[in-house]
Amino acid sequence: METWGTQGWEGEVKNMYAKTRLPDPIRAAAVRAVIIVALTLVQLMIAALSSLAEVWLAFPMALSTVASTVAATWSVLDVWISRQVWVQRNGVVSEPSSVARPRPRAPHRREERPAERAA
Repeated sequence: METWGTQGWEGEVKNMYAKTRLPDPIRAAAVRAVIIVALTLVQLMIAALSSLAEVWLAFPMALSTVASTVAATWSVLDVWISRQVWVQRNGVVSEPSSVARPRPRAPHRREERPAERAA
């Protein structure tokens, strides 16, 4: 019985964890961003449902949802900026990807024959 991700098309064994891990600062920023965005969505649902039910909680939740949206945007930008800073400080591995094509060669110019030069 084959396990998903262990055998490729031609039967060669592939490592399903071959993709490198994110660096720790970027990972931490991404986890923070996911948690903040999830909490913001929960707040949004509470604000929407409480406003539909005309409960006193609707207005405070709407205000806190606006503040959480700003924080969520900031945290997502933090992930992007942390990634850019990491790449700038530590460099990237310069390997061509599998979809990279070789550079096209310059077309060869046909040498002129002496008879064509005279004409």
